[in-house]
Amino acid sequence: MTAGEGGEAGAGRSQAGRSLQGLACGLAAYGLWGLIPLYFRAVRHVPPLEMLAHRAAWSLALLAVVAGISGQWRKVRDGLRGPKAVLMLGLSTAMLSVNWLTFIYAVATAQVLQASLGYFITPLVNVLLGVLVLGERLRLNQKISIGLAAAGVGVLALAAGVLPWIALVLAASFSLYGLLRKTMPTSGLVGVLIETLAMTPPAILYLAYAEHAAVATEKDAGTWCLLALSGVVTSVPLLLFVGAARRLQLSTLGILQYLAPTMHFLVAVFVFHEPFSGAQLSSFFCIWAAVGLYAADSLAASRTGWIDLLEPD
Repeated sequence: MTAGEGGEAGAGRSQAGRSLQGLACGLAAYGLWGLIPLYFRAVRHVPPLEMLAHRAAWSLALLAVVAGISGQWRKVRDGLRGPKAVLMLGLSTAMLSVNWLTFIYAVATAQVLQASLGYFITPLVNVLLGVLVLGERLRLNQKISIGLAAAGVGVLALAAGVLPWIALVLAASFSLYGLLRKTMPTSGLVGVLIETLAMTPPAILYLAYAEHAAVATEKDAGTWCLLALSGVVTSVPLLLFVGAARRLQLSTLGILQYLAPTMHFLVAVFVFHEPFSGAQLSSFFCIWAAVGLYAADSLAASRTGWIDLLEPD
């Protein structure tokens, strides 16, 4: 083997190692997100708005330490340069807050199945936003996928007599959040740091008001420990996701993202024992068919195979 061949082989092994590290980080991130209903179930006695305030404050505390250790704080000022950047980050903060609050409410009111549905249809809403906002063109399979997803939502709405608003709000808020973040140069960690930084002052004001007005939940030592844990529950999967995003193709992450709502579904049915009717099954079959068609179309469009998906861009 020549020196050049040895160098190429070493680079290939290094690249493969990074890809496997990225896959491990991605699986861990989406796996932890998939288990997050178990955490919010444990704190369901804390009202959703109060829980959101604690989540923002404790997340900022942990992310601030991580950003300080990694030297990311200096990038916060760069991320806030210009009124457009401030406006966009303000809007993304609002979308993230709505998404977090809705998910907390879904778990607290035993509607995790709806939350699962919302995150299953999120990628399809992303495609639709790409058409409506960015002027992208839909392929035939994408059109069919969106149609199947709409049929699934329609079946659920007809059976329940009301729109599945939790699923729709989760999908719309997270898709809009992703669209806003896509248009900004701010990195993942710095962006979320700025967003939690923006959330925290009103969160602290609300917590102070709740305590003063005696509407806050009475907390024992165990509850305080669980509330403090919200920073870890929020930040650790995010940091793992950032590590995965640096090492994997977006198409790989697009496939891994279905792990979390699948786990939400399993937790809702087999752990929380939420009612699962025939209409819900029909709805989910439509959604799963849409997701399968969308994933297959994405693989075909990228002209790659499953193994190649592990290679970074």
